[in-house]
Amino acid sequence: MTQQPDSRDELPGLLERPAEMAASFDRVAAGYDARPGYPDWVFELLADRGGLGPGVDVVEIGPGVGQATLPLLDRGARVVAVEPGPALAERLSARTSDRSVSVIVSRFEDVSLPTAAFDLVVAATAFHWVDPGAGIDKAGELLRDGGWLALWWNIWGDDERPDPFHEALHPVVLAKAAHLAGEESSTTAYRRDIAARTALIETSDKFGPMREDVLRWEGSHDPVGLRKMFATFGAWISLDDALREELLDDVERIAWHDFGGEVRRPYLTVMYMAQRLPRPRVTSL
Repeated sequence: MTQQPDSRDELPGLLERPAEMAASFDRVAAGYDARPGYPDWVFELLADRGGLGPGVDVVEIGPGVGQATLPLLDRGARVVAVEPGPALAERLSARTSDRSVSVIVSRFEDVSLPTAAFDLVVAATAFHWVDPGAGIDKAGELLRDGGWLALWWNIWGDDERPDPFHEALHPVVLAKAAHLAGEESSTTAYRRDIAARTALIETSDKFGPMREDVLRWEGSHDPVGLRKMFATFGAWISLDDALREELLDDVERIAWHDFGGEVRRPYLTVMYMAQRLPRPRVTSL
């Protein structure tokens, strides 16, 4: 599967990405908070459907530097944050030193946590880095009966709405880094990859029916902030340093020159939730 040339590069190839590429995000830990957070809608869904609130026990997969962790804590949750990147984990620990959070440096598939001890297992734009079968099984083990698995993604584009910045940047990146260009639309790529992954939830004997919810929203960026955001995208991190800096210069230049210093882009946030089924009762003979 091929890749789009801008922030949509986060979408294609989710099922094939190697572990070393996932680890590349640790290289940009110092600037990772340039990524936008998540709409309040996400946490309202978690509260209304999954019981998020004071005293709720949450495992968060791949928290980065806390774009979702902080809102979870703000709503009174106790969070175990499982982050494979040591530098990202260090930054998250510094940001949450006085909060009800335990940060563990580990891949989610390998972490050792008590069985049936958590009300929510969540992943915010991170579950595509987890081995799908092992990750779903692990989530099922950690959740209490009736608990919820919640996976959501920010999608940096929406094929159903105009995106003038994407149209302005596309030919520039195509000319300088054609290997990043792809034929598939962002929404199509997202649908195919995420559907393949979440299908495993629906066939698992640990979870009930999966529910999908979609929020369409608009992001607003100044040129410097947009540059910093693009610098956190996986395919951009993997570029040669000189080429990456040149393309980031282009992002900032286009934002200033073509958009007057304010770029507005159409985004999606997509939420998948499934409830942990009751475990079979063991009867003694």
